[in-house]
Amino acid sequence: MEEVQIIEETAVKKNTVITEMQNNDHEQIVFCQDKASGLKAIIAIHNTTLGPALGGTRMWNYSTEAEALNDVLRLSRGMTFKASISGLNLGGGKAVIIGDSYTQKSEALFRRFGKFVNGLGGKYITAEDVGISPKDMEYVNMETHHVSGLPESLGGSGDPSPVTAYGVFMGMKAAAKKQYGSDSLEGKKILVQGVGHVGETLVKHLTKEGAKVMVSDINLSRLEQVAKKYSAQNVENSDVIFDLDMDIYAPCALGATLNDDTIDRLKCSLIAGAANNQLLDESKHGEMLKQKGILYAPDFLINAGGLINVYREVEGISEKRAIELTEGIYDTTLRTFQTADEQNTTPHMAALHVAKSRIESIAQLKTRS
Repeated sequence: MEEVQIIEETAVKKNTVITEMQNNDHEQIVFCQDKASGLKAIIAIHNTTLGPALGGTRMWNYSTEAEALNDVLRLSRGMTFKASISGLNLGGGKAVIIGDSYTQKSEALFRRFGKFVNGLGGKYITAEDVGISPKDMEYVNMETHHVSGLPESLGGSGDPSPVTAYGVFMGMKAAAKKQYGSDSLEGKKILVQGVGHVGETLVKHLTKEGAKVMVSDINLSRLEQVAKKYSAQNVENSDVIFDLDMDIYAPCALGATLNDDTIDRLKCSLIAGAANNQLLDESKHGEMLKQKGILYAPDFLINAGGLINVYREVEGISEKRAIELTEGIYDTTLRTFQTADEQNTTPHMAALHVAKSRIESIAQLKTRS
């Protein structure tokens, strides 16, 4: 199984963008800019074998364009496998807008971005992600119909965050069943890193279950608000979170928090969170967790609830059916652990194998028809 290729800052200078696309089997990358609105964006389409590429747009103040490119390539690839393992007829794509989501947003910027999305003719369907609000998506929708996750008042499925959090909760309970023999989270010490919309909703589920919740976030005012609301332990110093005594680590912010340094420091026995691309290196760090006896619930498997929710708009399925599919994450997670044991591999690699196998079988089916 190949590893995710991490693009170094010199990649753009060395003209290796297409090489990076080949390494991870990306179909298309669209670079977008508009001086008038200040738009600088990248749209990455990874694979459309199963259907149109669906994935959110993230607005982040990346330090370099190479960093933004690396992020969108990793995220779009993950969306392909997320859709596949969830049984959805969707491909994987993602978009990033380079900029400060607090100071650089405008109607013109998002409408111009919408024109770029529309130019892809439905091959890519966008939605909300980090740094993007429903209002931003409304502006995008003014220029293209290839938008999902719109407010219900506009005929959309609404904010996908609650369904994402519910899927993570289901996946965490399945992982607890595997690791502890019971899926009850009562009394478990759980650190939720990142308390945005998804993280906060996960905290709500965990608190209701009787877990001992700790929360951490770089937004200190948001952190204080959530900690107070759910009587959770406030961990303001994000540098120490990997040294804490905890049963479960739930990364719900940005990716790559599982690396050489943090894995050595972790004292938990289970990892299950909403963040994408939690393993800096899929093969190496998945194996490090396995050797340390830490059970890892594959991120693209258990955080698929939000994608399932917006899938309602693409396929026209009911809200009830979307919730049923999200609850199915529990059983899929348990089957993935069983497969990993049978193949003597990591859960992440087992999940990748399942996702890739479905894509390959459908590709062959289309070739024969």
